[in-house]
Amino acid sequence: MGQRSTLTEFRITRFQYPRIRPVGDSQVRSEEVNVATLELIDGEGRVGLGFVQALFTVLPDADEITRIFAEQAWPNLEGKRPIELAMAVRHARGGNARRMTLPFEEAIQHAVWDLLAQQQDMPLWRMLGGDRESVPVYASGLDFHLSDADFVELFGNAAEQGYDAFKIKVGHPDLARDLHRLDLLRQAVGAGRKVMVDANEAWTAQRTIEALRCFSRAGHEIYWVEDPVPRDDIDGLRLIRQQGVTYVNSGEYLDLTGKRRLLEAQACDMLNVHGQVGDVMRAAWLAGEHNVEVTLGNSFLEIGVNMALALPGVRWLEYSFQNFDHLVEQPFRMRDGKIYGSDQPGHGLRLSDAARRHHSRPELSSASPSVPA
Repeated sequence: MGQRSTLTEFRITRFQYPRIRPVGDSQVRSEEVNVATLELIDGEGRVGLGFVQALFTVLPDADEITRIFAEQAWPNLEGKRPIELAMAVRHARGGNARRMTLPFEEAIQHAVWDLLAQQQDMPLWRMLGGDRESVPVYASGLDFHLSDADFVELFGNAAEQGYDAFKIKVGHPDLARDLHRLDLLRQAVGAGRKVMVDANEAWTAQRTIEALRCFSRAGHEIYWVEDPVPRDDIDGLRLIRQQGVTYVNSGEYLDLTGKRRLLEAQACDMLNVHGQVGDVMRAAWLAGEHNVEVTLGNSFLEIGVNMALALPGVRWLEYSFQNFDHLVEQPFRMRDGKIYGSDQPGHGLRLSDAARRHHSRPELSSASPSVPA
């Protein structure tokens, strides 16, 4: 394959449009999608796709995104083969430890691994060692800012679609409101389902223990509590775990070094990973060494299904019903509470030509267009 497999060019497309509902948690709220697609192209015209997502800020114009990428990222990619980039292990030293101006890091990994798998003519999940074709998904509402009626409708619809596990946002200053939402969830989906709660670092360790005991007294069995305290409060996470009230799921906001420290402190029952392919596989190996289960959190358009299928101990992938599907030719297939890997070479997602033509927004807009169908 030689020189034909090296990266020769890139392409960036910018999108900005309203969400179908406000999403967020006890700390943040978002009503607009701001994302750019990164396409890395090799010498034979194969295209690797990645997503540059800004959750709580507006991305600059496409020309500016392209300029920043060309200046900060492309010099380290141009002329390289995807396998060189995917397998590289680098150490942070001095000035090279800084992050890029825009969140390109995850998009680069998506695109590089996508291209590598295409060059091997294999689905990414199979190239990573996966031998199962589906994994269960749990319904996640990102629901903190929804009205009670919208909350019930969202989770009721999820139950009708075959989902059997549900995660809601908690962490309201008034614990009675969190308890009320759990009551509504049970009404919407029925009793006997797996229920997870995510506080997004809203609590202290003691408050977490009090809340979980309150939920239990009210008849709500919580399967796991996710990120209840600030990410660096490892002592607090360990204390919660020692109480044995429920499983502790954490690590979402930590880099690979932070995840290692979390595992070494025996401060979680489940390690939450998502996003960057290489880091996810390394973190999963570390988790296995510590006998800790791995869960896959939200990844853009569920691209994390590739890692979930490749890691035998992963039992869950998060799905949160966001309006991203129109961006790609074919989203991952979901049925009866399971998500299936793609049989196409690469990670399985391709930017839709229709989305590029009709939904791209090269320039920053203060008034977003209508919600895409």
